[in-house]
Amino acid sequence: MPEVRNPHQLRYYEAQGLLVPDRGDNGYREYGDDAVLTVAQIRKLLDAGLSTQEIGYLQPCVTGAAPDLTPCPETLDLLRARIAGLDEQIDTLVQSRQTLREYLAATEQRLAG
Repeated sequence: MPEVRNPHQLRYYEAQGLLVPDRGDNGYREYGDDAVLTVAQIRKLLDAGLSTQEIGYLQPCVTGAAPDLTPCPETLDLLRARIAGLDEQIDTLVQSRQTLREYLAATEQRLAG
């Protein structure tokens, strides 16, 4: 079974359709050796900021521990869209920071003045 920080993690991945364990005669989940690789892939893709829904969409195109992604159009479209969304969020945060700095400077100026 894969090493996990939280035992609920495997059940969460299963509920999201990302991990499919076998069931023993006793009904308990049984994870094969491939589950270790799958969990490593999921974690790395989550760390990259992908949602579990996006990971589920990409999972058939994922290989290796890196993980490596098959360069099919759907994969490239999803990654480009995700990057575009991040760029929009960054732009919004930069604008918010600038506006707050302006408020701060104006308020400090009134305090000094």
